[in-house]
Amino acid sequence: MPDDNRDQAGRPSPDALLEKARAEMRGRLKIFLGAAPGVGKTYEMLVSGRAKIADGLDVVIGVVETHGRKETEALLAGFEIIPRVKIDYKGRPLEEMDLDGILARRPDLVLVDELAHTNAEGSRHPKRYLDVKELLDRGVDVYTTLNIQHVESLNDVVSQITRIRVRETVPDSIIDLADDVEIIDLTPDDLIKRLHDGKVYVPRTAERALTNYFTPGNLTALRELALRKTAQRVDDQLLTHMQAHAISGPWAAGERVLVSIDHHPRSASLVRYAARMASRLRAPWAAVYVETNRSVNLTEAERDTVAATLRLAEQLGGEAITIPGREVAEELVRHATANNVTHIVIGAPKAATWRDWWSRSITDELIRKTGEISVHVISGNEKDGTTARGVRAAATAPQFDFRAYLLATVYVAIALAVSIVLDQVLDVRNLALVFLMAVLTSAVLHGLRPALYSCILGALSFNFFFLPPRYTLTISDPESVLALFFFLGVAIIASNLTATVQRQAAAARQRARTTEDLYLFSKKLAGTGTLDDVLWATAFQLASMLKVRVVLLLPEEGTIAVKAGYPPDDTLDDADIAAARWAWEHNHAAGRGADTLPGAKRLYVPLRTGRTAVGVIGLDSDRRDGPLLTPEQQRLLDALADQAALAIERVQLVADVDRARLAAEADRLRSALLTSISHDLKTPLAAILGAAGTLRDYFASMPEEDRSDLLSTVVDESERLNRFIANLLDMTKIESGAMEPNFALHYAGDIVGSALRRAAKILERHKTETSISADLPMVRVDPVLFEQVIFNLLDNAAKYAPEGSVVHIESWADADNVVLQVSDEGPGIPPADLTRVFDTFYRVRKGDQVRAGTGLGLSICRGFTEAMGGTITAANRKGRPGAVFTIRLPKPNDIPKLDELR
Repeated sequence: MPDDNRDQAGRPSPDALLEKARAEMRGRLKIFLGAAPGVGKTYEMLVSGRAKIADGLDVVIGVVETHGRKETEALLAGFEIIPRVKIDYKGRPLEEMDLDGILARRPDLVLVDELAHTNAEGSRHPKRYLDVKELLDRGVDVYTTLNIQHVESLNDVVSQITRIRVRETVPDSIIDLADDVEIIDLTPDDLIKRLHDGKVYVPRTAERALTNYFTPGNLTALRELALRKTAQRVDDQLLTHMQAHAISGPWAAGERVLVSIDHHPRSASLVRYAARMASRLRAPWAAVYVETNRSVNLTEAERDTVAATLRLAEQLGGEAITIPGREVAEELVRHATANNVTHIVIGAPKAATWRDWWSRSITDELIRKTGEISVHVISGNEKDGTTARGVRAAATAPQFDFRAYLLATVYVAIALAVSIVLDQVLDVRNLALVFLMAVLTSAVLHGLRPALYSCILGALSFNFFFLPPRYTLTISDPESVLALFFFLGVAIIASNLTATVQRQAAAARQRARTTEDLYLFSKKLAGTGTLDDVLWATAFQLASMLKVRVVLLLPEEGTIAVKAGYPPDDTLDDADIAAARWAWEHNHAAGRGADTLPGAKRLYVPLRTGRTAVGVIGLDSDRRDGPLLTPEQQRLLDALADQAALAIERVQLVADVDRARLAAEADRLRSALLTSISHDLKTPLAAILGAAGTLRDYFASMPEEDRSDLLSTVVDESERLNRFIANLLDMTKIESGAMEPNFALHYAGDIVGSALRRAAKILERHKTETSISADLPMVRVDPVLFEQVIFNLLDNAAKYAPEGSVVHIESWADADNVVLQVSDEGPGIPPADLTRVFDTFYRVRKGDQVRAGTGLGLSICRGFTEAMGGTITAANRKGRPGAVFTIRLPKPNDIPKLDELR
């Protein structure tokens, strides 16, 4: 961030001192940064750790991954290693860094390998860099390792280079937090040799890595990224050091470019030149406009030029900065030295003017004051100015305020009355100060013109009433002539200065109001989550700030359509539709007041982002002819439109991500469905076909017992197939929202008995126990759906529980619900799967002897139960193996009494 301490020249930057104080309050972070795996980051970290132990520091290892490299493992000797904590993840134990153990041990320095690592579920933090941040906040120094491909801002670049998307990333703010970044560099040839020697991966993995990732081109590009990232961090540290110690720049360790712009059209060519220079130097750059007292007197066209030039700088990748100050050259030098700028681009002086007789030009002053900073004086080309807006501005005719002149007359009259009273005791020359007070009052309250009017009126009054001969405009005393002359001069200068200050104050108030409105608008947009909310907020803000009627149009099916308006208005005539479409297709303004299709009722301005036009704004007012917006309103429209376009693009990108996620989910479900159909549908069909074919071919020669077994197989597999198809149909109803339960009051025990009879064949190798209270309240359910829920739970228990085990069904009532539990004596559910067992097509991993399921049964249980207003949860039995499923159904409030049923 640029630093600008105009009032504290020669003093350290408060921001830099504050950052230094924050760094001293936390632990120090050193990152060993490498271009790729295998360059020796972990090895170098351990060597540095050993050096710290030799210096007497308390050093421990939090986590180090040696990857089987013997030279790295040898360095672990002599270190205290904090034992890792074990976390159960999907039924298998994982080891993670013991953050609490390190904090309890509280060493001086801890070594933490692989900063971008993702912690297992159940850890305190999801990412290891958050563990490191907590260690730093507790005052513990940390050494850590990181590969350049894990830096968040470089993720897309790395993906483009290597064709591999890295999922584990570290935000750039962590690198900015580092006190030291040490680059661990190795040439591509040396790294490839290490791969061939088996010092990075095992041979098979190394061969695959050499083909896909560790190519010379990839490694060279990654090496450049790592070097540049390190150089950027070092440059930021140098700038902070200079600001914290009040060191005047530049220290040309890195290049920085600054371009000075003004209200002349050639400023656009200067900005483009600076952008090209910064691109060649690969340096950051900024466009700076110094707002002086003379800026208040700029015309609207000149103000528009300044605003357009600053926008051009932002579009070209630079930073747009506006600095208030007294002298342009002085402020540019102060900003450049505070921010270590090495190159300043400025326009060549114009033709000599009358001011050059007693003062140097801005360019000459800048060259004289910059010292070691290189100054590039460019002639510039006014024809190469900013792109024309293409919209005519409404004229802002100066308003004649008769009331201001009337009040100025009153002020002079009051001064005259006071002077007549004071004339008895004061010298006549002192009375001029009373009239001067009237002039200053007019300047402060009403501006320059009424002040000049009161100046002339006061001079005439002072001459007529007080200078001899009195009551004439003739002046006989030469001293009085001189006094009147100086009175006029002082009054004119004072009124001009006072009016200038008044204009500056009014402009500052207007700027503050506009800034506050823009801030509130951006805050409102940041809190919106839907496109309709963004469009409504945008339409309302445009209408309220510009005092116009607004319609917002977005692309839809190859054309453009009205999506919002304030006040609501969705009727556009043919000329307006043509103008809106042209503005969208050509990314340029059209319609009323524009160069294109000026016959339209509204002015249409494209909503632009860095990528493309995302929509169109249509503006209209009660004034039926002529341009619509003043230059100031056009600049305000640009600011509002930029924010709105970014918000619309953000919502659309989120929608695109959601669509991509849904498409991926649909593909996953489609794949799971095809897999399920190919296996779960084919298996019973194959059994049916095999049994039926055997009966057909060998029916006469087969014993009765074998025929009975084959017929039972046909029936059993047909029932299994029927259940599978029924599950698919039920799941389709749930997903489509077509489930409409037929509610009625039922006793849960009756439905449980019906489900047990239906599942008798499935449970024939298991024992069943029921414990259902006779006085259990009735529940309002669909009996068919509820029976299917219980049947699916019984079927699930029969699949997972061993033969001869007990399936227990229990039901009771609590304060608000009727509870029904189905438990088994199987292996239970892995803790990581407890929340996923109800997902569609999700199957818990089973042993070889467990018959396969479709992954639909429990999902249907949840869908049916929630459709009936209840909940279903999965858990493991306490104190013994087995799973337990709990259904809770709300007690109905309108259970009829026994007398009412008779």
